[in-house]
Amino acid sequence: MDGLLGLLRVRVLRGVDLAVRDLKSSDPYVVLQMGKQKLRTRVIKKSLNPEWNEELTLSVEDPTLPIKLKVYDRDRFSFDDPMGDAEFDIHPFFLAVKTMMNSSPPPASSSSGLVGSVVIKQLLPNRRNCLAEESSIRADEHGTILQDMFLRLRNVECGEIQLQLQWIHLPPSKSLGRPSPPN
Repeated sequence: MDGLLGLLRVRVLRGVDLAVRDLKSSDPYVVLQMGKQKLRTRVIKKSLNPEWNEELTLSVEDPTLPIKLKVYDRDRFSFDDPMGDAEFDIHPFFLAVKTMMNSSPPPASSSSGLVGSVVIKQLLPNRRNCLAEESSIRADEHGTILQDMFLRLRNVECGEIQLQLQWIHLPPSKSLGRPSPPN
């Protein structure tokens, strides 16, 4: 992959107040799709508030491609039932990663003994995104870039999904502006 910019680790944390698709509950799982890549979580049996805490990793070649998220109820003897969908844009996250990599020194690795995390950017919910609440892009004390988000599911009566994004650097990452280390 010549155009690989890095990896995006998507931690699918949990679902909140998901729709009932079986008698009193559902057997939900999440599918993430970015371009031709498609990944899914395991099924959580009989839960409207499932805890996946599962990491899915996508290769990022084009940060302008949205990530599509779909939730399904697993059915044994018929097609799986849709439980809503959402979409999110990683471009602001990618720009924050690029900015942090090009800053010298990165704020989180300064000698000031930074404790906690530094907020790089706040994203607000609006009609053009699926955010259920403010989403922070931040650098933790180790310089790791993270974004926490709650996504409101569309095309369904209720439900939200909590995610955390983390950028994984692939050295050398010339495409982000940082030179390769000397040999």
